Amino acid sequence: MDHSTHTRLTEQELTEATLVGATVYGPGDEKIGEVSHVHGSGAEARVVVDVGGFLGIGSKPVAVAARDLDFMRGETVGVHALTRWTKDELKDMPAHRHG
Repeated sequence: MDHSTHTRLTEQELTEATLVGATVYGPGDEKIGEVSHVHGSGAEARVVVDVGGFLGIGSKPVAVAARDLDFMRGETVGVHALTRWTKDELKDMPAHRHG
């Protein structure tokens, strides 16, 4: 996918309403997870990504800073993010616990 044609989200757009459901792509442009929820807003927000699994089963939630993901919007793919982390690197992070 050519992400260079996609529009980067502004800091004001980094909200739960915009980001939940966004697909996260790894450095090889492979799908590695999906945003399940967001704590806060803007660049300081914590984004919880469900990594791996299938249809939400067997996935591991990990929290990362919104500023560590490159969120953008494409005409056909909607809101999505790029990360420098691989699926295995994210899976090695501590699991996010609700509460």
